[in-house]
Amino acid sequence: MKQVVCFGEVLWDLFPEGKKMGGAPLNVALRMKSWGINTHMISSVGNDSLGKEILALIDQKGIDTKYIQISDNYNTGTVSVTLDQNGSASYKINHPVSWDKIELVTAYLELVSAADAFVFGSLIARDSVSKKCLLALLEKSTYSVFDLNLRAPHYSIPDLELYMNQADLIKFNDEEIEGVCSALGNKNKNLEEQILFISKKTNTSSICVTLGKDGAVLLHKDTFYKQKGYAAVVKDTVGAGDSFLGALLSLIMSGCEPSEALDKACAIGALVTQKRGANPVISEKELAKFMNL
Repeated sequence: MKQVVCFGEVLWDLFPEGKKMGGAPLNVALRMKSWGINTHMISSVGNDSLGKEILALIDQKGIDTKYIQISDNYNTGTVSVTLDQNGSASYKINHPVSWDKIELVTAYLELVSAADAFVFGSLIARDSVSKKCLLALLEKSTYSVFDLNLRAPHYSIPDLELYMNQADLIKFNDEEIEGVCSALGNKNKNLEEQILFISKKTNTSSICVTLGKDGAVLLHKDTFYKQKGYAAVVKDTVGAGDSFLGALLSLIMSGCEPSEALDKACAIGALVTQKRGANPVISEKELAKFMNL
């Protein structure tokens, strides 16, 4: 069985109607777990009621919590989520919280060394403690997946360059790749040219860009794949990109053709937007019915 390690934030998304479990790398881990991949989560929660609750829920979902630290000094992370009239989310991310302070331990190095893929995002590196841990784990990774997941002001262009240069697969959304290209001196508005620019600059052969309702574009081993997207009745967009990445990576690792993997990943992302929260359960039957429609 393929093994993946996800590193980063574990938190509660606070919606007006209540809280839901979230955090981009955790969302990826949970989706990959549902696709039959053996996933592990490296993170930290507070020694508080929110931490105990989220650990119990992660365990219930089938992911071992032994690599999630429990902090006595920092609270479990929370994010205030605001939805506009189209269901698009904006976030207020508290700092510092427990996942900002992930300490490096030997078990993490061994876990990442043995994994088939290591997944991380930019937000986890906003604090020097977790950033130090990330950089050490990247040295041990044999296949690194970088999901930019940009949340201003919690990133810098030099840091993004550093992580992109160490990644084997990079995922952007369309706004992110345009912003990064512009900051690096490329003002080209053509998406394929932007992707090729990043690929050449970072020596990364696999780059994926999500386009919201218009699907996604994937560069994989010198070939472009495109998916035009699925119509969805959007409730909220929280976690859609994470589920997309989890599905895409699971399918590619399992030997699926890139075009098919991209198609199913787009469908999963669209389905997630039709449900509340970042981690709705989606059965194979539901996915197949949605894709046929």
